[in-house]
Amino acid sequence: MTDPEAAARSVILSKLAQSRAELRQALDPVSETGEACADSRGAFPRSRTMRALMSSRGLSAIGAIVGGIFIARPAIALRLLRLLPASAISRALIGRLFGSKKPRE
Repeated sequence: MTDPEAAARSVILSKLAQSRAELRQALDPVSETGEACADSRGAFPRSRTMRALMSSRGLSAIGAIVGGIFIARPAIALRLLRLLPASAISRALIGRLFGSKKPRE
């Protein structure tokens, strides 16, 4: 490799490493105190992907995607809704809603 190719390759590799670190940070579960949840074996949901999706940022992203599908192609959105397990999703959302409410003291 020539020197310009090596320099270009190192720039690309550094950008790739930076984007991987950003993805790890975005998908890593974070507790309310801002520290990563190292011991969350008993917590629900257990997988990192589901915890990321159930976080406030994940839910807002999912909402934006669903809204975009409904606006762009309503017929496809209605077909997709028929495939989803509505009762399980509604139970999860209701559980999250009531679980987030803290009792007043």
